[in-house]
Amino acid sequence: MSNVMRSTPPLFRLVALLTLGLGCASAPTKPTSPAVLTAQETTVLSQALTEAAVRYRAQVASPGPAVVERADYELVSNGEVVKTGSAKLDVRLEPGIPADITFEERAPYVKNAEDLARLSAQGGTLLLALRGTLVVRSGEQEEKLPFAASRAARVPRLPTVVVEELDGARYSPEEVQLNVRLGVRNPNPFPLKLEGLTFQVAVAGKTLESGTVAQADSVAASATGVYPVEVAVTKDTWGPDVKALISKGVLPYGVTGELTGPLLRVPYSLTGEVKLNVSR
Repeated sequence: MSNVMRSTPPLFRLVALLTLGLGCASAPTKPTSPAVLTAQETTVLSQALTEAAVRYRAQVASPGPAVVERADYELVSNGEVVKTGSAKLDVRLEPGIPADITFEERAPYVKNAEDLARLSAQGGTLLLALRGTLVVRSGEQEEKLPFAASRAARVPRLPTVVVEELDGARYSPEEVQLNVRLGVRNPNPFPLKLEGLTFQVAVAGKTLESGTVAQADSVAASATGVYPVEVAVTKDTWGPDVKALISKGVLPYGVTGELTGPLLRVPYSLTGEVKLNVSR
């Protein structure tokens, strides 16, 4: 009698099994595999002496419906992080179909004037990279997909200041007009932004003219910007012995100053002699 009472009725066992099975079916399921990158690249859109614009482009595929919400990234120049950021994407993924994502960043890739000078002396190329994670959401689940892609860019090179042209016109035994054309040579394959070019012109050891040219100017890629400076050598500017100086037919000169721009400081010192012409 006791064995019969302790046995479980067949109908009860069936209901219990059905209840257990329904409970398992209602549990959330995970995708069979995570989202993956099927292609990626970084492109340098534009480059200047101290900053660059880069674009990251990729294709992402997922086994189930999902959304690529954003990219949390770092911009890296020659292995050093120069900027961090986050780009909103909101790209929907259909199961098994790769979708395109893209974002852009513009930032300085050099830290200061000393860093720029070091890179210029180094020469060659540098690597600009975008790396980080893509945040992919599927239902309540969030997945972080690592990414990294780089592109080589030419190392920025410092400009040089030269005397592009110089002539001296002798108007009288006591008056000479010097015409100095200062050249800023840009060796880079991109335009060079300038803040200014200061100068001090000395003749036979005496400073006769000073000032600033090339203010808020730019020099085209692989070109030379030319800036004229006029200097009068007279009794009033040089002194009472100017006649003896001019009679030699050759004037020693010196030009010193500094070329400035964004993160750019290039001091210069130029010396030489100018043979005097007779003005008609």
